[in-house]
Amino acid sequence: MAVAATRAATRSSSRAFSVAAVNQWSAISANGSHSNASSLTLKNKFVQTRGLKQINFGGTVETVYERSDWPREKLLEYFKDDTLALIGYGAQGYGQGLNLRDNGLNVIIGVRKNGASWKAALEDGWVPGENLFEINEAVEKGTYVMNLLSDAAQSETWESIKPLLTKGKTLYFSHGFSPVFNDLTHVEPPKDIDTILVAPKGSGRTVRSLFKEGRGINSSYAVWNDVSGKADEKAQALAVAIGSGYVYKTTFEKEVNSDLYGERGCLMGGIHGMFLAQYEVLRENGHSPSEAFNETVEEATQSLYPLIGKYGMDYMYDACSTTARRGALDWYPVFKDALKPVFQDLYESTKNGSETKRSLEFNSQADYREKLEKELQTIRDMEIWRVGKEVRKLRPENN
Repeated sequence: MAVAATRAATRSSSRAFSVAAVNQWSAISANGSHSNASSLTLKNKFVQTRGLKQINFGGTVETVYERSDWPREKLLEYFKDDTLALIGYGAQGYGQGLNLRDNGLNVIIGVRKNGASWKAALEDGWVPGENLFEINEAVEKGTYVMNLLSDAAQSETWESIKPLLTKGKTLYFSHGFSPVFNDLTHVEPPKDIDTILVAPKGSGRTVRSLFKEGRGINSSYAVWNDVSGKADEKAQALAVAIGSGYVYKTTFEKEVNSDLYGERGCLMGGIHGMFLAQYEVLRENGHSPSEAFNETVEEATQSLYPLIGKYGMDYMYDACSTTARRGALDWYPVFKDALKPVFQDLYESTKNGSETKRSLEFNSQADYREKLEKELQTIRDMEIWRVGKEVRKLRPENN
């Protein structure tokens, strides 16, 4: 999300990324195991054939694909005659591009010359005329065209890109936004080329950092057009090549609906709204700023959420005090009943294209950056987040 800042912070380590780390990834891919590998198999019965698994997710059996299906040597052989043209060098372009490069694949970057992304690519070691080009030239050179431009930019550039997507190429997305809502974006993939999607379940920075650690991001994949009969195979291979640990199949429609819904709900918008509501009530009832922040955000993010992520919500009910447990058991149904209608409205707004229309209209305005900055400054100026800045300074690791 804070792409520019995080990219700058990680750029130097990206350039110093060692062959040993790539070899670690390769070895993990070959062995299909790692001490930090996905804990999906815990408490699940599965049938394994190399990397392919049938896993029972709460009573529903799903197929997932693991990187052990595609060790590095197999990836190099599979893509030996291909040029992966990655268009855009923002959040996902940065992480996926560097991972593809470190995996030894022939990847080139296509961005607007001398723009911010061009300059960022230069800092990451991409070389003009060798593996860094303007957008249309990169599209022409690529056998795989990985369109990782922002949603608004995909719509704006589609008219010039589409004629270059000739038969035999493969079109790749990491978000179903543009093809699914093509009545608004006008992005309609040609019917005579394979069109696939791989959607990492995390930011581009996380895609990169987990790869460097020898781990892997979880991703979904989907197929829009399968002209060659190998679109599924291509998507699975590319998913591993960009740094996925395991991959599950979805559709373009389900990917975009769940993604937009999640971002506006529990992942960002909804959780921010809950933080604000709880904090404001505490302050209105005489609690100090630091106490209100600690009880609302700090304890959640530093203590409880990591445990939920590691062990699950059910674990928290066993691990907390009897008083906390009783209160949480009594109140979670109240919150669920109050919030579910809001989430139903949100999903419908996502599904019917309202969220897409809003995003395109706002992000296409000439002064959208200025308007966005005003909104973000309002958030920065909120007492809760000014207090948070001071509270974070008091953490032991910051002293």
